[in-house]
Amino acid sequence: MRIRAKGLAALFLGSLLAVGATAAPQAGATTTAPTTATRGLEIGVPAYVYPNQQMLLDVQAAQPAASIVILNPNNGDNPFDASWQARADALRARTTATGEHTRVLGYVHTERGKRDKAAVLASVRNYLVTGDGKLHVDGIFFDTTSRECGDNNAERDYYLDLRQQVQAIVHSIDPAAQELVVNNPGTAVQDCFLEPGKRTADTFVTFEGTYAAYTASYLGGNVFNLTAGYYPGTAFDPNGTSYWHLVHAVPDAAAMHIVLDTAFTRGAGYAYATDDVLDNPWDATPAWGFGAETSYAATIG
Repeated sequence: MRIRAKGLAALFLGSLLAVGATAAPQAGATTTAPTTATRGLEIGVPAYVYPNQQMLLDVQAAQPAASIVILNPNNGDNPFDASWQARADALRARTTATGEHTRVLGYVHTERGKRDKAAVLASVRNYLVTGDGKLHVDGIFFDTTSRECGDNNAERDYYLDLRQQVQAIVHSIDPAAQELVVNNPGTAVQDCFLEPGKRTADTFVTFEGTYAAYTASYLGGNVFNLTAGYYPGTAFDPNGTSYWHLVHAVPDAAAMHIVLDTAFTRGAGYAYATDDVLDNPWDATPAWGFGAETSYAATIG
């Protein structure tokens, strides 16, 4: 979800895009029986605030730590300066329930594949290429991404090229780094985006919306194709980290538990539930606190 610079207010672009009625997978469709993921559920937090605002201080203090935090300096268009770098470094030093360090992503908007690629890459370089020559983030969160392949896979290939360029920049700085690239279509993504050898991201946000929509009108899967309709996409998810669900307007802590349980059941490896609401639902600490959410997630799976 892209935000406006002044006041960091979000522009709601709508996360549920219809492609026809949900159908069960048919013969010949790319699918498989559900498999057991090697991970449980982890928390990934979009923190669309300035680097020293209370929400980020609260995220940093959470025990166990969140697995992913997205930082957003004016939609990725502002320099990732010393204050942002210091916050990123502090977050990356935290330890998650799985014993790993928090991974920090830089936010970059793409306008459903319509934004000029040179401008997108300029934003990418804001995060990855710094004056001290060090990596202060672990990868890039591409927002407002396409969900359909496009003619001759043109939209898919736009994001494939972006991923490859992120990989090249990261590895030129630190060949040992394990970069993380996330695409956020905000809804189920056509399965060409996860095709072996053509995969455009490590993780896809396949739901972004309200608690009411999540519990009452879920499309029925993380991926789709025009033959099978919507389906879970377990064949593309050997490590249990391919899908991420973001849910806002969650009424209370009990409902937060419902969201996290539901996310895991629906195949998400990452999730986040907040009682924050539009127009920017990613700019405040949930009433129950981040530690309560990360602790509960650690019991799932």
